[in-house]
Amino acid sequence: MTNNLAASLHLGDGLPVSPLGFGGMALTPVYGEVDLAEALRTLHHAVDAGISFIDTADIYGGGNNEELIAQLLRDRRGEVQLATKFGLVGSPSTGYSDIRGDAAYVKAAVDRSLQRLGTDVIDLYYMHRRDVRVPISETVGAMAELVEQGKVRHLGLSEVTADELREASTIHPIAAVQSEWSIWSRDVERNVVPAAAELGVGFVPYSPLGRGFLTGTVDASQLGENDFRRKIPRFAEGALDANQQVVAAVQSVASELASSPAQVALAWLLAHGTRLGLPVVPIPGTRKARRIDENLGALALELTPTQLETLDAAADAVVGSRSADPQWVSQGRE
Repeated sequence: MTNNLAASLHLGDGLPVSPLGFGGMALTPVYGEVDLAEALRTLHHAVDAGISFIDTADIYGGGNNEELIAQLLRDRRGEVQLATKFGLVGSPSTGYSDIRGDAAYVKAAVDRSLQRLGTDVIDLYYMHRRDVRVPISETVGAMAELVEQGKVRHLGLSEVTADELREASTIHPIAAVQSEWSIWSRDVERNVVPAAAELGVGFVPYSPLGRGFLTGTVDASQLGENDFRRKIPRFAEGALDANQQVVAAVQSVASELASSPAQVALAWLLAHGTRLGLPVVPIPGTRKARRIDENLGALALELTPTQLETLDAAADAVVGSRSADPQWVSQGRE
């Protein structure tokens, strides 16, 4: 794989990115313990393979993920489109305690992230979650000031409703919305995705492989005590049995194409973005370099109309919410 993938697609506001990104949260203890040396090797392999769009957040590992990515950036900053986020207080593994979107917090958070990342500018800065106590105009207005100051190049919003996206877009161009979106998480298609397409905003699906579930390799009984997925209703024992129908549909199509379930799940998202008229750049995360190569294979995978129909229908079988607290994602506020 060569670096000709890098920056070959554009999100909104003219932000160039690779057609597949890398989600950094997997390189924190959210799904179990992490070997930091292996994590850094995985990051370097991603960039070597042509993935230039790297996503993190100040909350991942309590800031440790940004510090890990800083080690990659030290020699390769010019090869990376860097995205990070602010707003959540707490941690994915122990639970979040608050959301902050007030202007003072935004200004302090960006400086902390810049210091940890060892860079003077962030390519894409996201509001990680919506602080409903604060007008979105205040939060996005403070973010827009960061662009004027040269600390940030583009703005993004995570898990916003269509109305919140529209209001934010009147204050400053929005390059991307990041929300969970996959074959088994399709609620964003009702309102948020059409609004993004209408406004020329790109979409960055997180957990495009259903937090690993769509690969068919997750055994709920084997999840570690600190595994974040234990808090999510659709990973509960009863729900998982029903949700295996979704995995079966993905595996069936993968068998027809002699590909992997992960490749099929990603190819569906890419094709679906084309059908819905907006740029879609999934950010699967992994700890293993070989999974990056596997994921990139999705870019060359073509699904037939019949296969797309099979995968479209699979979502009807999903049982359980995608979030432990629906109010913290767009689905709960629409």
